Amino acid sequence: MLTLALDTATAVATTALVRDGAVLGERVSVPIRVLEDVDSLLREAGADPQELDAIVVGTGPGSFTGVRLGLGAVRGLAFALDVPVAGVSTLAALGAGARGAVPVIDAKRREVFVEEGGAIVALPAAAFEAPGRTCVGDGALRYRAHLEATGAIVPPDDDERHLPRARFHVELARDFGAAELVEPVYVRAPDADRMLA
Repeated sequence: MLTLALDTATAVATTALVRDGAVLGERVSVPIRVLEDVDSLLREAGADPQELDAIVVGTGPGSFTGVRLGLGAVRGLAFALDVPVAGVSTLAALGAGARGAVPVIDAKRREVFVEEGGAIVALPAAAFEAPGRTCVGDGALRYRAHLEATGAIVPPDDDERHLPRARFHVELARDFGAAELVEPVYVRAPDADRMLA
């Protein structure tokens, strides 16, 4: 089974091409280059887009625009290629790449997205603590000083565990179906909606 995976929820986009559990190629770039990365992965693997059996997409939480960009790209690809899609939480993918660590995504507005009690929530960064735990993700990097001051461990900035690697999305994907059924994880309303209210 040839599966394409991508995540554009954070400032760093990741893509991967996986065949039967073996990673054929990966890319790390920025969200606006995700389709270029997909094209490069397919070319380097010598695969035609029509050979894809499924697509997995990161559903967030993260940047509203980033999440929409990823979902839009995947919906277009899935429609054109007539393949099923599965969505995977970006926090879950971070956790899969750093077993036992606490995934923390920068939610902007001085907040972080974390999983708490089985739910994904936005918390004030200054109030979030994880004493004695390793924290990974762009939220852990942005609020390193606070987290370390409260007893958390944050790996170096260039540590692989801070990336929501698309290869982990493939491992976590379960329910494949129509692309339009994949729901984004926004956690809160977009800024534009808040301003209108």
